[in-house]
Amino acid sequence: MKQISVNDLYPKWLSAKEGGEACTIIDVREVGEYQQAHVPNVALIVLNTVPQRSDEIPSEGDVYVICRSGGRSAQAIQFLEQNYGHQNLINVSGGTMAWMQENYPVDQGK
Repeated sequence: MKQISVNDLYPKWLSAKEGGEACTIIDVREVGEYQQAHVPNVALIVLNTVPQRSDEIPSEGDVYVICRSGGRSAQAIQFLEQNYGHQNLINVSGGTMAWMQENYPVDQGK
């Protein structure tokens, strides 16, 4: 499984944001966790809904999958690779906790 640190993801996210380009990040945490703090402009697809919502996850281009610390995102990636053949998914090691520890921007609520 491919991995990326938050320190390697942040410049990609920032460059895409500033350039009006896409940086596809999917958060697989629970709704309450997401509302407390999440990377700005990420889609929420709760882990237990991944099978039903798999068609919303692009199969082309890099897709970064994030959770609290990296465990649930790894589960989601493993499921999508085994069942849908995704080869473009990258686990964000350390997850949202690492993102916040680096003081990168977060959104709250919705």
